[in-house]
Amino acid sequence: MLNLERLRTLDALARHGSVSGAAESLHITTSAVSQQMSKLEREIGRQLLAKNGRGVRLTDAGRLLAEHAARILSQVELARSDLEAQRGEVVGELRLSAFPTAARGLFPHALSALRERHPVLRLRSCELEPEHGIAGVVRGDLDLAVVLDWYNKPMALPDGLVKASILDDPADVAMPVDHRLAGRAEVDLAEFAEDEWITWGEGEFCHEWLMFTLRSKGIEPIVGHRAAETHTQLGLVAAGLGVCIAPLLGRHPVPDGVVTVPVRQRVRRHVYVVWRADADRRPSIRAAVKALRAAGESLT
Repeated sequence: MLNLERLRTLDALARHGSVSGAAESLHITTSAVSQQMSKLEREIGRQLLAKNGRGVRLTDAGRLLAEHAARILSQVELARSDLEAQRGEVVGELRLSAFPTAARGLFPHALSALRERHPVLRLRSCELEPEHGIAGVVRGDLDLAVVLDWYNKPMALPDGLVKASILDDPADVAMPVDHRLAGRAEVDLAEFAEDEWITWGEGEFCHEWLMFTLRSKGIEPIVGHRAAETHTQLGLVAAGLGVCIAPLLGRHPVPDGVVTVPVRQRVRRHVYVVWRADADRRPSIRAAVKALRAAGESLT
């Protein structure tokens, strides 16, 4: 008989490519990963891991069994989903992530409503950027992730995920009160060709979107400062250090010394929640999606 926890360890090794990565995703020690793999090798009588420099790699037998392990674990998740659906009870543990402004703007309302309606459901939440949240759902570390893409730059989703829209979030340009465009009813992004931008971290999806959007208008952006959080960006704007994109979700209160002006082309980002298709029938998933959508509707 193949042990399910050892198959889960093998699956994590295959996905992360290292013992440390597997240990982190499973919330166990690296020695526990090694022990599980040694026991699995003894059970099947085959070598699954081979040394690769300072790390390890899967042998041919290891890759073959890892492919089966992924399918087995998916079937186990599907069985769990079906059993929960048959009971119709919102129970167990639900692990969620959201990008920072959604964690601030949606989670307080949605999670408190979930706890009130389903007091035996254990909720665990964290802040993660969209790409990391999606990866966590794919790996099985998370049950749901609140993510986003932009009106002109969709984010590709891996196979096996399901999504539901939460809201369309309008974004303005935030600028100092004494900026030359601060009194306008609306602005065009092309009018900020000479301004310094306060943007997100290098490589983050929202930063890449801003660079893509400005360059599509013939502007080579001048990036002065980077900050992951909207409120930090707005604080830098208040200090007169540049301008930034300020989505509505999670931006209040806007600090003194900052004004926000709508963009003429109506810049919006799409906020949605994703989960694994094999968990689609879990009542806890459906209850969480309903609560998140209600929280989104309350903001529009």
